[in-house]
Amino acid sequence: MHPEPARHAPAYGPVEVHQPAPIQPAIVQPAPLVAVQPGTVPSVTSIVLPDGRVVTGYALSPMQPEPVAAKPVVSRAAVNIALGGVGFLAVCGGLILLTSFIAALTAFISQLIILTAVIFGGWIAVQVFSTSGHKGGTTVNIRKAVIKRNRFYQ
Repeated sequence: MHPEPARHAPAYGPVEVHQPAPIQPAIVQPAPLVAVQPGTVPSVTSIVLPDGRVVTGYALSPMQPEPVAAKPVVSRAAVNIALGGVGFLAVCGGLILLTSFIAALTAFISQLIILTAVIFGGWIAVQVFSTSGHKGGTTVNIRKAVIKRNRFYQ
């Protein structure tokens, strides 16, 4: 069923040994500096101090404060409270539906139990009160004696 294994010559040959060669570190050359000219050359101003000294420097534009974000019409706390109320109402509505479903399921199961009891009770009543089948009375054979309808016969 299985083919016979083929006999091959051993696959041994001359062994080559490779020695690891060290890796030369990369030579990192600094990037050339490129002078970037500003779009506009700031103006140079000189100020004469009261004692006669002259201070020269670039004129600085005054710092502009960051614009204040406009306040919303409704506070965040009020929005959070409103959303919490909506969530609470949704949960209450779900719980009301859940309790209604549980009540309906309970009523359905109780009706099934009552229906089963009525059907089973009717079957038992038919078995007890029916006269078809045998003539009635219980016959028990005990050692050749016969007990029939509470009377002893031998």
